Amino acid sequence: MSQVPRVYGSERDDSECGPQPGRDYRELTGGPLDGQLLDVSGWTEEEITTGAYLITPHSAFGPGGRASYAPTFSRPGGPWVWEGDVP
Repeated sequence: MSQVPRVYGSERDDSECGPQPGRDYRELTGGPLDGQLLDVSGWTEEEITTGAYLITPHSAFGPGGRASYAPTFSRPGGPWVWEGDVP
């Protein structure tokens, strides 16, 4: 049985930690947030093509560090890949 991916920012024990209907998500691949979904609903096209620095407790810089994720231009609308950790 496959597990429903968790949405970035939700708590593991939250009953609604999975994707919700009517929302737009990008899968995060690689790095400390691998397999989670990022809700990009309401983001501008520029924000979506830029990517994001996401806070993670498992950064190379310790808790509160950020992981850089960005889209792959060869797969628009596809997963965002980990580019590395930033303080």
